Amino acid sequence: MDFGVLTFVTDEGIGPAELGAALEERGFESLFLAEHTHIPVNHSSPYPGGGEMPRKYYRPLDPFIALAAAAVATEGLVLGTGIALISERDPIITAKEVASLDLVSGGRFRLGVGVGWLREEVANHGVDPAVRGRVADERLRAMIEIWTKDEAEFHGEYVDFDPIYCWPKPATKPYPPFYIGGGPASFKRIARLGAGWIAISPTPELLAVVLQDLRAVAGADVPVTVCQWGEQTADGVAGYQALGVERVLLELPTAPRDETLRYLDALAADLAQLG
Repeated sequence: MDFGVLTFVTDEGIGPAELGAALEERGFESLFLAEHTHIPVNHSSPYPGGGEMPRKYYRPLDPFIALAAAAVATEGLVLGTGIALISERDPIITAKEVASLDLVSGGRFRLGVGVGWLREEVANHGVDPAVRGRVADERLRAMIEIWTKDEAEFHGEYVDFDPIYCWPKPATKPYPPFYIGGGPASFKRIARLGAGWIAISPTPELLAVVLQDLRAVAGADVPVTVCQWGEQTADGVAGYQALGVERVLLELPTAPRDETLRYLDALAADLAQLG
């Protein structure tokens, strides 16, 4: 089981290149970045964490550009989106971004995807929030066609294009592993697409119950990445190892450089207790 971090890289915190280098120096396996293209001023969708939406949600860098900066500053760090909002993204452009990032990073990219919880944000991209799951499904399937075919075409209800040439192809064959975020409603989607699951869980005990349902639907070998929110300790995350989890992503607060480096030092020292 590997340990990485999940964070929002913004214009007010440590830069992505320095953050990536700092993580690699301290032995972390991966860096996953969150995405919001914008936050509508007037929205009714409740913030999932409850209360006021944190400032970092308003200011994240584009994750693909930020991860490209981290890629050139590191050698082995795994780079991922946690999560890219596919219902808000053009599939041809996103397929090219994924393939380009996987190529320049030497096959180190992992694609975490979701349909988006902020309905007004989705709507501003011209997508009916009521069908955003179906839109995301088609866009992912279309991207797979682009990654794996020299002459790719797709004809669906929400994505439709005649044969196209689109290079580069990903360094990882047939394409980078991707992980779908969400709760049990996403399990059939995971099974259909042969994807992994990127889960949010406060404790290993709670995750264990849901994992039984996931594996009943998508198979015993489905890769699982867990996002552990809030304060972390070695004892608190050790329980995930027995569940067969691939990696645990620990929440990294968005903060300036010096504060971030001190936080990472303390976190790495605590995780060292797990060996």
